[in-house]
Amino acid sequence: MSVSVILCAAGTGSRAGFEKNKVFMPYEGIPVIERTITAFLLPEITQIIVAHNPSDEVELLALSKKYPIELVEGGSTRTETVYNALQAVTGEIVLIHDGARPFVSAREILECIACVRAHDSGICALPTINTQARVVDGEIVEVPNRNECYDVLTPQGFIADEIKACYKKARADGCTYTDDSSVYAKHQKRPHIFVGDRANRKLTYAEDFQPHPQRVGFGVDTHAFGKSQDYITLCGVRVPSESGLIAHSDGDVAIHALMDALLSAAGKKDIGHYFPDTDEKWRGADSMEMLKQVMRLLQMDALAPYSVSIAIQAEKPRLAKYITEMQHTLSRALNLPTDRIGISAGTNEKLGYVGEGKGITVYAYVLLTQTR
Repeated sequence: MSVSVILCAAGTGSRAGFEKNKVFMPYEGIPVIERTITAFLLPEITQIIVAHNPSDEVELLALSKKYPIELVEGGSTRTETVYNALQAVTGEIVLIHDGARPFVSAREILECIACVRAHDSGICALPTINTQARVVDGEIVEVPNRNECYDVLTPQGFIADEIKACYKKARADGCTYTDDSSVYAKHQKRPHIFVGDRANRKLTYAEDFQPHPQRVGFGVDTHAFGKSQDYITLCGVRVPSESGLIAHSDGDVAIHALMDALLSAAGKKDIGHYFPDTDEKWRGADSMEMLKQVMRLLQMDALAPYSVSIAIQAEKPRLAKYITEMQHTLSRALNLPTDRIGISAGTNEKLGYVGEGKGITVYAYVLLTQTR
């Protein structure tokens, strides 16, 4: 199915306080709208439409000479802007995305398309990390169950003919809509979500244009073979082995190195402090559950992984065919796209305890970013 994209860029960016539309302001030297356009230059995308403010046409015409984009004049509201752009859509699927949300990942875009193919709609969303409240006249009147609450982002994908019909009805109903899923829910059916990335933030205020501080962490861990077991666990993936790794927990040496790297970057103590081998609670523990606790510690300080690099040194067993599964397991655990998770596996050329097959050593580097 052919896929069109609508980038909404028809606002003025007044909340940012700039003299021009915020999407034309630079972020680390590149205009925001250009970053957003290039994120969608994927083989799966057949059409990119930029819905713009008439006053910005000159700057967009310059970009249209560099990138395969079509320009459509937006309206005075987001609903009008999307309606106008939908008239130019040629794809069978359409993704609608905020022009001021330049950090969208290829993983999110492709998952949005897959979600539409499976469920007719695909709404990028994140489980909320804050308590939500409905407020009337300055008073909290309802606190919904946080486990049922999600922050709704973009891209939002739909079957093109369905969302076109929804927006046609929306123009006549007199309601105010802040996003496309609301229009779809009102005039079609309940939309289906997929989980996005926390890096996919929208640039709204002037301070959002300042790059978030980043922190680097390094971790290393070693475990020896010798456990009576026919597998080892690395990055949550079970790998057949002549014997297991000796450890107080499940011996996932890669996750242990990763946890130390995360804690180091956050300025915390090492995993021995949080998961001591003198505590029976952690005997045989699932290291992926331990990683979840480390992630919660980071969230309390508004920190999140941005990228991860893991190097596994092991003479045995051979690990190459398990790397992709490890990446996907960490992608879910860290809420990161797989293209920001690097995992390599090498031998030690028969040298030292690794080369002699006595144990495995793992090195891990992480880059953390401030989420607020």
